[in-house]
Amino acid sequence: MFTGRPLDELVKTAKHAQMAQQVREAIQSGQLKPGEKLPSARTLGQLFGLNRHTVMLALQNLVAEGWLISELRKGYKVNQHLPVVESAQVELKNEQYQPVLPQFANPLAAVKSTQLSDYQYNFAGGLPDVKHFPFDEFRRSMNRICRSSNAAAFHYQNTAGEPVLREQLKAYLRKGRGLSCEDVLVCNGSQEALFLVGQAFLSPGQGVAMEALGYPPARQAFLASGGVIHDIAQDEQGLCVDSLAECLSRADIRLVYLTPLHQYPTTITMSVARRLAIYKLCAQHGVFIVEDDYDHEFHYRCPPLQPIAANDPAQIVIYLSTFSKIMFAGARLGYVTAAPVVLQQLIRLKQLINHKNDVLLQFAIADWMATGCFERHLRRMTKLYQQRCDLMAAQLSQFQSQGHDIDFKQPDGGMAFWVDLKRDIAFLPNKLHEASIYALTEHAFCGSPKASYSHIRLGFAGQSAENITAGLKRMFALL
Repeated sequence: MFTGRPLDELVKTAKHAQMAQQVREAIQSGQLKPGEKLPSARTLGQLFGLNRHTVMLALQNLVAEGWLISELRKGYKVNQHLPVVESAQVELKNEQYQPVLPQFANPLAAVKSTQLSDYQYNFAGGLPDVKHFPFDEFRRSMNRICRSSNAAAFHYQNTAGEPVLREQLKAYLRKGRGLSCEDVLVCNGSQEALFLVGQAFLSPGQGVAMEALGYPPARQAFLASGGVIHDIAQDEQGLCVDSLAECLSRADIRLVYLTPLHQYPTTITMSVARRLAIYKLCAQHGVFIVEDDYDHEFHYRCPPLQPIAANDPAQIVIYLSTFSKIMFAGARLGYVTAAPVVLQQLIRLKQLINHKNDVLLQFAIADWMATGCFERHLRRMTKLYQQRCDLMAAQLSQFQSQGHDIDFKQPDGGMAFWVDLKRDIAFLPNKLHEASIYALTEHAFCGSPKASYSHIRLGFAGQSAENITAGLKRMFALL
């Protein structure tokens, strides 16, 4: 017969939990037998001094845990098949089990996460200056959306992105980049777009042609899709056509990845003639071009060249871009446009991954663009980055005049310089880390190992003029 004991008023444990623990202990000790019926809820309430609601909560929790079963109009009784108790757990622990190693289909290398805030000087190549982002202005857009949006917009729909944002993006591409497109797919950053393209086009063993010095996350996305990377020679105009032609003739290439406006990492702007030659070659072989136009807005010396996608009669260009350089990397909003049949396949793949993007962010950015504040922010940042680009060039020229044997070309646009230090700099990454300087040397961008590395990529957009000057001074002291 279950008797119970008075509940302890001094402990912080909830009363229903105390009652449940007493019933549990009674079952484990054998005071309550499997199949035995418990007293009624009224009787238990009187026994523990609890109201019926608290008693029922305790009993229902015990049912959920497997200690009791509930029978309609008969009350509660002890389960015949009790949950695993400590003795069984001890027995299981005493068995000699070895951890089972998973057999991954495609093992990936560990992701190295760098805390940029740990560095005093930050020359990251594609980092915007978040301190100049108009957060108060953008907050007003966010507030308007929170006040006006209807509930239906927040359900599972519009995998390709909210129509209002897609319309703003199409208008912006037409006006700002000379690119007319039927539709766009909004992604969680351009990295998701790269992964979707790899999944859509690559079967294991099929190839992607990339410049020998290229964007590492793109390389990783294609490798994760089973692709094989073919490194193509490059020169002062970018990817070499002859090297690409030879690769297309001997290998099963499905994609060619390019950053033609500001080649990553060398900052070179690919000439119109070179773009046309590559396009004709890809069209001839039925190979699609992935055009990553990651920082189109920031071009200083002249108007930026139109994207390759702006003149695409063969419909072989998959064009992608991002808001990470305009806003901040944590915004995680990119977009891709391509021929309708390609875009539909990418949308279907995206639906398998995450259904859709952050709705509030999409609506807020659409509102921000519609008010004209977006373009004003672009003009402000383009002016600021041009000033920092000129400062970087002046500082590097000064180091040259002081006797440092270096070589560089001021880029027409972008957010970084590619500097040849004219010596083997294998020692430099560790020295930079010790000096609290963040910058990536050439080896970080190489697909194939080289005998030596002499270049460094120095971003100028993400830190103040004072930090650029002081950081460069400290870096050249290491040389």
